[in-house]
This record gives sequence, C-alpha cells and structure tokens, in this order.
Amino acid sequence: MPRFLKIILLLFSVFTFVQCKKDNNTKTTALPKNEIKYAKGFSITNYNGYSVVKVSNPWPKAEKTYTYLLKEKNGTIPDSLKQFTTINVPLKTIVVTSTTHIPSLEMLGVEKTLVGFPKLNYISSEKVRALIDAKKVKELGDNQSLNTEVIIDLQPEVIIGYGLDNNNPTLDNLEKNGLKVLLNGDWNEQTPLGKAEWIKFFGALYGKQNTANEIFSKIEKDYLNTLELAKRATTHPTILAGDMFEDKWYLPQGTSWGCQLLKEANGNYLWATTQGTGSLALSFETVLEKAKDADLWITSGQFSTLSAMANANPHYSQFKAFKNKNVYSFAGRKGKTGGVLYYELAPNRPDIVLKDIVKILHPELLVGYKPFFFEKLK
Repeated sequence: MPRFLKIILLLFSVFTFVQCKKDNNTKTTALPKNEIKYAKGFSITNYNGYSVVKVSNPWPKAEKTYTYLLKEKNGTIPDSLKQFTTINVPLKTIVVTSTTHIPSLEMLGVEKTLVGFPKLNYISSEKVRALIDAKKVKELGDNQSLNTEVIIDLQPEVIIGYGLDNNNPTLDNLEKNGLKVLLNGDWNEQTPLGKAEWIKFFGALYGKQNTANEIFSKIEKDYLNTLELAKRATTHPTILAGDMFEDKWYLPQGTSWGCQLLKEANGNYLWATTQGTGSLALSFETVLEKAKDADLWITSGQFSTLSAMANANPHYSQFKAFKNKNVYSFAGRKGKTGGVLYYELAPNRPDIVLKDIVKILHPELLVGYKPFFFEKLK
C-alpha cells in the first residue's frame, strides 16, 4: 500500500488508565498517578524511584498489554517486576519512528536527544531539521524495514516504535540485538484529546511529567474553549471531505478522529452517520450523488491549487464547493524538504485544528483569526 494512502488512513482513523497493584513483596507505595483523562491506550503509575507505563492498545484490537519500567537514578525495581523492559530515565538518546512523535520532543525541549529517524525528509519541524542539517540525526531507511545496522551502531537508549498489527520483524530483530523498544499507540486513539495526551508518555521518559501535564492542560483548555464557541453557531454548513486516490474516493468514517473534529466544529459532515474509525473508500459516482451540493470541501491534502485538482480529475468541477471555490487544504504548510506539517503536528495540537475548522465553517465566530493549517485553494 502506498505510504501516502497509509497516512490518509491513519490520520482519518485517524490516525484511561490501567490499575497497577502494589507489590506484596516490597514496602513501595504508589504516589499520585499522572492522570490520563482521554487516552485509552496507555497508563502511567508513579512509585518512589520508578514509574510503570502500560501500553494496552498499540494497534486496533491488540490483545496484549505491554509493560515498561522507567527507573530513576538510584531507584530500585522490585524483583516481581524485573521481567519487564526497564529503561533508565531521563533519556539521553532516542530513536522515534513516526513524525507524530516529533512535536512531543520539541514541546518538551528534548529534541536534541533524537539520534535517528526513518525517512528524514518527512520531518517538518524547523528545530529538528536544523539537527538533521548538522548531521546529528541519522537516516534509518523505511519504517517497515529499518536499517538495523545503523541503529545498532547508534545504540539509542530507546526506540519508540508503532505497529499496524502484531507483525513487526524489524523491531523484534532490534530487541534480539539487545536494544529496547517501546510501542507507542498515539495513532490508534479515537478522540482528538486522546491523541494529544500522549505527550505525557514522552514526559515520563524524560522526567518531565509536570511539564507534559502543563502542556496538555493548555491544549485541553484551548480545545474546550473553542468547542464552547462553536456551539454558538447558527448555521450548519454541509461538508464534503477527502478526494480520489487512484480509483477510490477516501473520506473519514462517522466515528473517526477527522469526523469528530468536523462535528465538534458544528458542521454537517455528509457521512457523519457511518460507523467506523477509519476511512470509507467510495466510487466517484457515489460521492457526487450525495455531495454535489455540499457547501464546502476539505480535501485530503493532495492538492495545493484548484487547477491541480482539475488536472488530476476534471470531474471535480461538478461539485458546487469547487465551483464556488470553497475548497480547503492543509497541503500548503510544509517543511523545507516537503514534509506536510499537518501530518506531523495536527494529532498533537487538536486545539489548533478545531479552531481552524470553526473559522472555516463559522468565520463570524473568530473575527481576525487566520487558520494555521488550512487555506482556501486558489
């Protein structure tokens, strides 16, 4: 499957806590938990000298919970927990494998610990691009076939991986070579704030839990404030999303991350009643029949101009939104090597995405605000 299509599916998918029992063999007592309010895929429990991180949903329908121990300097791990992967924190070196991991490092101020990444050109962050230009971050090849020789030579303290399923021989091979892999399931979260809350996962790795909590609290507050603002809207514009890729039109299903943002912005997404958290794959004719008169169109990010859209498929001009030039895209904001910033930053900053969409749907509610990610195509 082409990488671009994977990104669309993941972002449209795109795209709690678990109790930890007190060790009966020690006198260690649990400190107040780093409360996870929205994310369903991980938990953090803090003890004197160490923390227990559990990742329970790294991919859809995962049946196994992964337990990791984060050991502080001079901390002692109970014997009953020593079978789990133990990481010394705070980290000094890290490899991450998704652009969605990059913003957490940058927001926490630890981007200089990054030593390797697959497909460096996809990274948009200016700070990390400066590190890449300084040859401080190594190219690791393709995500599904990481360059194990380079990674073994780097000897990072941790590799943050992710999986589409329970089959990732590259990560398994790295573990067999003595490297430590932690799975991250941010892309599998089904709510905007749930995705963003994974900054707390990285905060725990760097001894910056308080900082991560503060960052997330600000994102949460801004998101909820915009949500309340959207409720004042008196109109509900009809929305078409996505576009053609090869011979199918991909657009978010009704309970997906993308659809939730459209709904919470008080818009009338035309496929909002469909069930599923991934993407619908429909024929052009099916979409045209239902969305020909949609008020506006938010594309997948393939195109940066209306003429580029028309060149790709002249039948796009049959839609009212295209005729009226009410087509919006996030393709315009890119890193200097062509990486689309939305793919990297949007899951971490749903407050900005929601505000952008409210501005598009209800411009009267945000007078003077200029969308950060989205722009109307010319």
